[in-house]
Amino acid sequence: MKLLRYGLPGQEKPGLLDAQGRVRDLSGHIADVGGTALLPQQLQVLRALHPESLPLVAGIPQQDLRLGPCVAGVGKFICIGLNYSDHAAESGMQVPPEPVVFNKWTSAMCGPDDAVEIPRGSLKTDWEVELGVVIGQGGRYISEADALSHVAGYCVINDVSEREYQLERSGTWDKGKGCDTFGPIGPWLVTADEIPDPQALSMWLDVDGKRFQNGSTSTMVYGVAHLVSYLSRFMSLQSGDVISTGTPPGVGMGQKPPVYLRAGQTMRLGIQGLGVQTQTTVQA
Repeated sequence: MKLLRYGLPGQEKPGLLDAQGRVRDLSGHIADVGGTALLPQQLQVLRALHPESLPLVAGIPQQDLRLGPCVAGVGKFICIGLNYSDHAAESGMQVPPEPVVFNKWTSAMCGPDDAVEIPRGSLKTDWEVELGVVIGQGGRYISEADALSHVAGYCVINDVSEREYQLERSGTWDKGKGCDTFGPIGPWLVTADEIPDPQALSMWLDVDGKRFQNGSTSTMVYGVAHLVSYLSRFMSLQSGDVISTGTPPGVGMGQKPPVYLRAGQTMRLGIQGLGVQTQTTVQA
């Protein structure tokens, strides 16, 4: 299934994408796409529905029908840094002996095609296409062998980052990662049964039509199963939590000389089987 949320910001309703690429309304079955709606037993109920029996929503998704973040009520937006060895190299950093963990604030989340705001005073706003992992069944001390059974599904995330705030302004990475609009999520949550191997997905990102990132989840240092297990040692994972798993090389900071975003540009990014995002940059 491809679960999504459609409508104006703050007024999104739950839906799913049918085989013809149209949105079907799920309001009669779940309150929203998040929390307990992502538990395995609830997903099984939704999977048994016949999409043609659900109300058809007017409009073409991502054209004249806005999509919101594909998960609602996110408790934790957890991110992994330097999880591709070639990205670590372009950043001038070593591959970490354990996953680097930081957070994006949930207020950074926005729809997959919403505008991304360049913060006031920013000179180093950057892009990062990443595989998002959404937790279904929560837990603590999850074994790596069992970890993928705790995943509800996957999505595209653009881990927008302000490099000066992240690396040059003291404190943790979080300062440069959680600005408003720095977390486009979607267009849809693709349930895990449709993604048999999350470590075999191609991914890419263009800025103004120029390809900067062209990678694969196969080159992750720490794979999805390891990350879910690892994180559950330090916190309880809960239904609807989102994990952004790191980016392949090709970020602006790694260009020679570095290239950063300015207002009026267009980012377009996607992951195999998970859809495409398009964002225009605007000045905050």
